[in-house]
Amino acid sequence: MKIKRLPDSELEIMQALWKCDGPAKRSDMEIHLDKDHPIALTTLLTLLSRLSEKGFIKIEKQGRSSVYTPLICEHEYLSSQSRRFIDKICGGNLSAFASALADSGLTKEELEELRELLKRDEL
Repeated sequence: MKIKRLPDSELEIMQALWKCDGPAKRSDMEIHLDKDHPIALTTLLTLLSRLSEKGFIKIEKQGRSSVYTPLICEHEYLSSQSRRFIDKICGGNLSAFASALADSGLTKEELEELRELLKRDEL
């Protein structure tokens, strides 16, 4: 399934929703957003509406408030965007991607962790 890339502002909202682990109220998301990405209420509501229009979330009214449910899980999104990145930026060349990853500033420990995940077939 091809999942469209989200603009950074909408992705931040999705990341906050994913951290809530299931349906969440606006206030639940704001807890996560306020830590790193404080956002005005009107902006948040606009971005939530856009995410709903794009099919990323479902908005349900519960009394006077709304509950937001992700329709695409974080893993699905990351998988889709990783493939897109390799295809678009690296021309589909996996060795070019691996070389860029190694030169990206990852620590020796992070590269070793990645190597171990590959060895254990956990990726």
